[in-house]
Amino acid sequence: MPEGPPRPRRGASTIEEVARAAGVSRQTVSNALNAPHRVRPETLERVTTAIRELGYQPDQSARSLRSGARRTLGYLAPVDDPLDPNPLMAGFLEALVDAAGAEGRRVLLFRPAPPTADPTAAIDELVAARQVDGLVLADVLAEDARIAHVARLGVPFVSFGRTGPGEPQHWVDIANDAAMAEVVRHLAAQGHRRIGYLGAAEELPWMAARRAGFLAEAHRLGLTAVALPGAEATAPSAVAAVRALLRGPDRPTAVAAGSDLLALDVYEAVRAEGLAVGPGGVAVTGFHDTPLCRHLHPGLTSVRLPLRAIAAALVGRLLGRLRGEAEPAAGLELPTELVVRGSSG
Repeated sequence: MPEGPPRPRRGASTIEEVARAAGVSRQTVSNALNAPHRVRPETLERVTTAIRELGYQPDQSARSLRSGARRTLGYLAPVDDPLDPNPLMAGFLEALVDAAGAEGRRVLLFRPAPPTADPTAAIDELVAARQVDGLVLADVLAEDARIAHVARLGVPFVSFGRTGPGEPQHWVDIANDAAMAEVVRHLAAQGHRRIGYLGAAEELPWMAARRAGFLAEAHRLGLTAVALPGAEATAPSAVAAVRALLRGPDRPTAVAAGSDLLALDVYEAVRAEGLAVGPGGVAVTGFHDTPLCRHLHPGLTSVRLPLRAIAAALVGRLLGRLRGEAEPAAGLELPTELVVRGSSG
């Protein structure tokens, strides 16, 4: 009776057993695991088959001790409220963990300890403990002290958010201005000629870029555009500012928000003025396409960020740095997607 394909053995196998099964030396198996480019393709295939059939699991702890690699990436988590977390960064963390796991890496979250909340001290502590191979930073600001610090330390890092001129260009980001320009084109295509914009504090580079993209594209298309001063998400002042705008003689027929949370303020202001959100009333758009967009009535049109692609690119760039590959001359910009729902017609 013909036998089926070999099944993985129960229990732990050793590297010596893999070597015997593949008909190679122990060193060849080690090379296949750690430096496959050194092994001839036909030999690599025999070793890989033996590993699969025997169910061999390399001892990652021993490999780390030999190489000095921890197979762990540190993520400096932004400060957040556990009872009201930032939905975008929560989604990014999920994508980052998945991207790292696909490359056989873990993600270690860390944050500055109170009362100083000094991120550079937290970075120094982690680097001194040799707990990670490299760092992932997010929410990068202009002249960000964290970027300058890790660059001085020589620690491999990448950032979700662009670094400044003269700094290492190890970033992955979206084109916030171009994304908001697409929103303006969408509103113009729906027939809107008077549009407003509600954004957050402009010291945040991504918010400044969104505002600039909104105004530039509105000007290019010959639209009447008003950008309100920066506001905090869900602040009463934001609702009041939008209500005042809607009471004006040139009431906008559409308002673009710099985030989905700010779009909630716009919804509230529109309805407080006795108007409807959507066609026949005031069109509203958001930014980030967080889950709440699908649950609002009407559903919120919003800009979707490619979080999985961003995370995968960050991990790939960081692993390239760890392998000693040439540093990129420029950061990487990834495209966004405008998800149209009922709020904008």
